[in-house]
Amino acid sequence: MGGAAIEQLLYLMDEAFDGEGHEHSLLANVRSVKDDDWHRVPAGGSRPIFEIVYHVGICKYVYDNHAFGDGSMRWDKPRSLPDIRREASRDEVVAWVREGQRLLRGNVEALNSDEELLTLRRSNWGQEYETRWLISVMIEHDLYHAGEINHIRAILTGDDRWAWQS
Repeated sequence: MGGAAIEQLLYLMDEAFDGEGHEHSLLANVRSVKDDDWHRVPAGGSRPIFEIVYHVGICKYVYDNHAFGDGSMRWDKPRSLPDIRREASRDEVVAWVREGQRLLRGNVEALNSDEELLTLRRSNWGQEYETRWLISVMIEHDLYHAGEINHIRAILTGDDRWAWQS
């Protein structure tokens, strides 16, 4: 069983991903997107919200695979990556991203002690970093893309109020 630092990182992972009542989390922002806006690209933009969520999911699987697994998943070898169809429903995509989060979280939770947070682990670009740094990047990644999704949703709808404010 991990220590206090691991428990704190797990808490932050959970909050950034889908904290209950936490409007800044990734999945709270995904829930705020209207079905018609899931595949729309905003004027001047280059990718729809689906692509952002897909990117987040792939990153969860790849970071987990490199830091805690065999490092076999590679961006340049699409068949090595867990895939989801572009035609998949939002619920299917969210379930797929949740599974990536579950795998990553499970490996963090399985750390035996806080000292393991200082263990060097492989990143998907080949460099090694402390485990705590890799976990921190994944937390920040969820929050970064949560804000991006919120911004794109606001552009698409012409309304920058939160869905619960409407």
